[in-house]
Amino acid sequence: MAIGCPRALSGGMMLAVALAGAAPAAAQQVQITRLADFAFGTVGVDADISSSKDVCISSSGVLGRYNVVASGSGTNRAFTLAGAGAPLAYEVQWSGTPGRATGTALVAGMATTGLTTTGLGLNLGCVLGNDSASLIVLMRSSELSKATAGPYTGTLTLLIAAE
Repeated sequence: MAIGCPRALSGGMMLAVALAGAAPAAAQQVQITRLADFAFGTVGVDADISSSKDVCISSSGVLGRYNVVASGSGTNRAFTLAGAGAPLAYEVQWSGTPGRATGTALVAGMATTGLTTTGLGLNLGCVLGNDSASLIVLMRSSELSKATAGPYTGTLTLLIAAE
């Protein structure tokens, strides 16, 4: 239990990734690498918590344009964690720049379009170690304060498509 907090929450989040090409760019491919689980461990409930992971998006298209659709494991694809108590909502953000702690809020099931990565070819930029985006997960204290002590888990699915 966190010091000074009446409850603690431990949990992790698994990520699933699906890749697809949009109809107009069917010949183009995009790829995401270096995606990892988020594990918050035991946390207090009196402050927001967030975690950011750098990922590499590569594209076979010259312009490197892509979009991302995020879906959670909650009802109607909501970003929620299930556990000992009621589901806990979390927020997902995306930045087209690595090393960011904040980004554009993603809406479950809705495409965030107009994103670009380097046109170095499929996976070449990633092999060279060039991360190109940040995936940020944020849990607000208002949600954490509703938690019952115990583990909470959820799945976040990302669909990356060429534009």
